[in-house]
Amino acid sequence: MISVHKLLSKDNSAQIGIGTLIIFIAMVLIAAVAASVLIQTSGMLQQQAQSTGKQATQEVSSNLIVKSIEGIRANDNSSSIAGNVSLLKIRVGLNVGSSPVDLNQLILTISDGTNTNDLIYANNDKTYGSVMADFSVDANASTNLEKLLTASGTPGDNAKYFFTVQKIRDEDKSFSQENPIMNKGDLVTIYVSAVSDGDLSYSTIDSISVSGSQKDSNLDIGPRTTVSMVLTPEAGATTVAEFLTPSSYGTKETIQLYP
Repeated sequence: MISVHKLLSKDNSAQIGIGTLIIFIAMVLIAAVAASVLIQTSGMLQQQAQSTGKQATQEVSSNLIVKSIEGIRANDNSSSIAGNVSLLKIRVGLNVGSSPVDLNQLILTISDGTNTNDLIYANNDKTYGSVMADFSVDANASTNLEKLLTASGTPGDNAKYFFTVQKIRDEDKSFSQENPIMNKGDLVTIYVSAVSDGDLSYSTIDSISVSGSQKDSNLDIGPRTTVSMVLTPEAGATTVAEFLTPSSYGTKETIQLYP
């Protein structure tokens, strides 16, 4: 009798192939998840970088430049002039490459070495709950200047809490008493009351009739006075101007103080 031996071989290659396929699919899924996380993270970082860069550029480039500062003394006539400066006329422009600046958000801090006033624009109603007393967006700059010098309301005398503005150059017509927005090339005058408590009886300040009703500004800018001024816009670098008044004002009604 002839016996036949059947040889059975065990082939495991198919199982190994399936295992490899499972591992490959798992690696692809893990890579896809990781790629999705990386893409999302990089997108967020890009947005934050763009926002930070924009803010940094605005902070560096956006600022006001003080062109000049004049002091005006109150008077009754050419022979009767106040001993101290009663009004400051600050001419300002924008730095090269500056973004628009809203003067409605500007804080102007001025000190005579003894007293300090933090002033806001006359149409700003956020700080004190109302705009400057008797201020009108429809009035001209001279009328609002008169109210700055003479009127009183909330939170007190206008001269201690507010400043007003007047445009000198505004090619794009963006600047108004209601919305004092400065753009490239604009030039404006900021008016700051500096009426001293000893100079309240004079009738005229810079051709504005005050009829002796001007209010004390809490400042005393006489001869040999060091005055410091800081202009802080909503965004951008602060602007600092400091000057020493002359040893004598003589008979001048208008005194060049800065530069």
